[in-house]
Amino acid sequence: MDDEVDPDCVPNPVQVRRLLGAVRQLPGRGPHLYAFFGCMYYAGMRPAEVINLRKSQCRLPRTGWGLLNLKGGIVTAGKEWSDDGAVHETHSLKRRSAKTTRPVPIPPVLVRMLIEHIARFGVTADGRIFQNAAGNYIDAAAYGITWGRAREAALAMDEHVLNLAKRPYGLRHAGISFWLASGVDPAECARRAGQSIQVLFRYYAKFLAGTRDRANQLIEDSMNRWEESPASDEAELSVSWPGNTPDQLVSGGMAVGQSRSKEAFRLVA
Repeated sequence: MDDEVDPDCVPNPVQVRRLLGAVRQLPGRGPHLYAFFGCMYYAGMRPAEVINLRKSQCRLPRTGWGLLNLKGGIVTAGKEWSDDGAVHETHSLKRRSAKTTRPVPIPPVLVRMLIEHIARFGVTADGRIFQNAAGNYIDAAAYGITWGRAREAALAMDEHVLNLAKRPYGLRHAGISFWLASGVDPAECARRAGQSIQVLFRYYAKFLAGTRDRANQLIEDSMNRWEESPASDEAELSVSWPGNTPDQLVSGGMAVGQSRSKEAFRLVA
């Protein structure tokens, strides 16, 4: 479930780059989880959706933007709660039917991260991109530990005090808030994030306020440009063209004064 978003705890793009760079440099699981965390930030994905991501869902061109066609997520249910006694279950996209998909465009930086990850680590037999050392599902506790170590390595003391990006889920919040801050339409942000517009407005109200203020400024700037346009522009629009001058109107080669009034009216109309 999405948490309430505290803007003070959401990392900015520079801080995110530091955090992802720290993940990549960590020994052990770090390189395996670099693209994993990248999906949460650059595609606004939930951890369960990243765990379930398969190569067949990815369009990864060598240049330009790519596309992820998200279909569901892997959740840890516990044997006593799952249908077949398995610890993990595949769930449909949040609040959607099992057949629903969510196409999410991804920037070139994430395309490169995924291409490099697949080339280095391969995929599982069922096509999953992310796996642990044994080829199984990525465990929440494991990526949580790695994230904690990255925070220790990348963040300053005051950033720790603010609990900046305390949990990996903060990357999703950071990604969505960055879309909003970049001026992306809130409805499109909600669609990419797999949320309703109502949820987006409730969780990201403070970020949306900034978007609204910028929109107001854009409208005001445009209005000012029109009001400051040269008076000659308005004058040109009001200048009478020859057909509006009665003594210049002609009907069948005759001046208006020489034609009947109805004919002159018909010519003006």
